[in-house]
Amino acid sequence: MSDYDTDVYAWSARQGTLLRRLAAGERVNDADLDWANIAEEIGTVDRSERSVLSSHVGNVLEHLIKLRISPAADPRAGWRETILRGHSEAEELLRDSPCLRPSLGDIMARRLPTARRLAVAAPDTHGERPTMNPNLLTFDEAQVLGEWFPDEA
Repeated sequence: MSDYDTDVYAWSARQGTLLRRLAAGERVNDADLDWANIAEEIGTVDRSERSVLSSHVGNVLEHLIKLRISPAADPRAGWRETILRGHSEAEELLRDSPCLRPSLGDIMARRLPTARRLAVAAPDTHGERPTMNPNLLTFDEAQVLGEWFPDEA
């Protein structure tokens, strides 16, 4: 059993060291490089980054919807903070991985139904009814990633 199977962190640190040495022109024992798992890990980076972006977008959508459909006053400040945090995290990720930006529309479309379902629970938690049907709400990229808030529109 290799480090990859028992301690992926130790494995990645060792493989990273070996690859940096190799890149610097140093000779390393090729048998120490776990090429199959290195390729597998590199292949998962895109899925991981896309998943993180999807999570941030989903959180922003959910809280934008809550601001639109909930008459509750008390939780609004927290929802706004969550939106701002999500904007910041998503923008940072997109700065680091700009190739993800073209997939933003698809991510928003996939996350919107779940965000709607989650947002509907908020007014109910406060013993209130939604002020509008969340299924009628859509948002564009500028609204999801910008400094826009629905109750200020």
